[in-house]
Amino acid sequence: MTYIRGMSGRNASILLVSALVALGAVGIALVLQHGFGMEPCAWCTFQRLLYLVFAALAALAWLSARQRIVTSVFAGLALVTALAGLWAALHQQFVAAKSLSCSFTFADRALMNLRLDETLPWLFAATASCGEANVPLLGIPFAWWSATLFGLLALAAARAVWRVCVAGEKA
Repeated sequence: MTYIRGMSGRNASILLVSALVALGAVGIALVLQHGFGMEPCAWCTFQRLLYLVFAALAALAWLSARQRIVTSVFAGLALVTALAGLWAALHQQFVAAKSLSCSFTFADRALMNLRLDETLPWLFAATASCGEANVPLLGIPFAWWSATLFGLLALAAARAVWRVCVAGEKA
């Protein structure tokens, strides 16, 4: 088996592909928002932040693949971030989408405290209520798409952690 950066090519690629998929999800959300008028709520924009954090952590895990401990830390943090994203998407679907407003929820406060809605409004400004934002895309509510993707990213990160920590893959 060919070894790239200390991990097998397939395992290292999972981290890189996961990072690119997470970035692609944000790209799709921006196209849907700015190109097709699907306005985001606070939970939507909070999930964008989590996708970006996941992408950074997965990329760092991929880049540090020669150092087993560093790789496992970054991949583990990526896993935690993906699980947080899964929680956020499910919260949006089952709780926030049922309310008329999602102002001053955890997501809204986090984005405001980080000032992301002010510094990057085209990416992080919530312009819709949670009930309005969870529209169906191909018949499936948007939050379910996000929950599914976060679940898949969590599985990919968990696999990377498993391969480095538990299976003892060479680093």
